[in-house]
Amino acid sequence: MRLSAAINSFKSSNLISWKTTGKLQQTLAGCIELSGKTLHSGKVSKVKIWPVFAGEGRYFEFHSNLIPASIDFVRESLLCTTLCKDGYKIRTVEHLLSALEAKGIDNCRIQIQSLDSEDTEVEVPIFDGSANAWVEAIEQVGRKEALDRCGNNVEKLAPHLSEPFYVSRNDSFMVAFPASKVHISCGIDFPKVPAIGCQWFSSAALDDSYEKHIACSRTFCIYEEVQCELISSFLVIVLF
Repeated sequence: MRLSAAINSFKSSNLISWKTTGKLQQTLAGCIELSGKTLHSGKVSKVKIWPVFAGEGRYFEFHSNLIPASIDFVRESLLCTTLCKDGYKIRTVEHLLSALEAKGIDNCRIQIQSLDSEDTEVEVPIFDGSANAWVEAIEQVGRKEALDRCGNNVEKLAPHLSEPFYVSRNDSFMVAFPASKVHISCGIDFPKVPAIGCQWFSSAALDDSYEKHIACSRTFCIYEEVQCELISSFLVIVLF
């Protein structure tokens, strides 16, 4: 099943309902500013993350265009997660959004810019290939309770499944089951790469294990996955 078809099937069903969590929505206590080289283009980009009002969610701002950090705007792309709206693309967003979710930042504006003002797409800096830089920046600035525009706090909602949901593509699959608490189990098998091989991870307390086991996980690919366009781009950079 294609990603877009799976998303539409899931959203149009009665599989999920939103319920209160007993927790209040959070935002950053200050501004985060980081810049660095990107993975696919090799360009430098700058990211500023600002606190916003409760209920506004997480969203990107690129050339004054707002792109929500929502699955509704995900587009299939090569070896990264890409958000797209009105012809503008934000690439390699996975590590940043993972850190924001794990650290409980429900609402923020992610302002991103490339050094080339004519670009219609931009990448989030890759740093060491993990989410560590974002986790450290969030912990340094801290978080606070997010209030709405009227000064009221807002309770956080979470989705609840009513029945199991399954999606697969090639040799990958994901299944979710109804449960009273979050429990995540994931596995990976790369027999062609002995250094990676077959690995499994399971956790019922994401807050306690994220920094130790997940944030430090790095982007990788095997040589066969590198497409001609990436090799060509690399050669151009080296020759230049």
